[in-house]
Amino acid sequence: MVTIRPETRDDIAAVAALHVRAWQSGYAGMIPAEVLATLDPEQRAEQRRRWHGAQGFLTLVATEGQTIVGFATIGPYRHQQDRAVLDHTVGELLAIYLEPTRIGTGVGRALLAAALAELTARGYQEVRLWVLDANERSRRFYEKAGFVADGEHAAYPVTLPSSGDPVLLPELRYSRRLPATA
Repeated sequence: MVTIRPETRDDIAAVAALHVRAWQSGYAGMIPAEVLATLDPEQRAEQRRRWHGAQGFLTLVATEGQTIVGFATIGPYRHQQDRAVLDHTVGELLAIYLEPTRIGTGVGRALLAAALAELTARGYQEVRLWVLDANERSRRFYEKAGFVADGEHAAYPVTLPSSGDPVLLPELRYSRRLPATA
């Protein structure tokens, strides 16, 4: 049975390791292989420690027993994906990742439902997210949940470790309305 709860500081290393595994599995063929090969769970954990609980952001974790099998991060909308420039009138789903073996089991739907419920409880009437244009599986997942591409485009930058050169990955923004709170 899956339980969804807020992330604690004790969860950070496990969430960071899951994040790396999810990227390496889910983005194979979309993000350059050398970028995926050099992802570091410790570096990701340090970044998560700095951001934990900051500026109204919340990470929800899905657990089976004591094992974290997925997570979703929500908060106010980041203009140009910049945590320093926030729009507190619109919510954002910043991330949703699962253990690769848990894809298609309902964990993602449960995490998304919990994330949307939390955004609704915070009074948001709209939620947005960014997804790689090439990530057709995730796009279908969001579309089934009522999200629509709203015409906004961006480029997600990754850096090639061998050369330091940036690679810009096309992204699409999706949005959907949230139910009004009573």
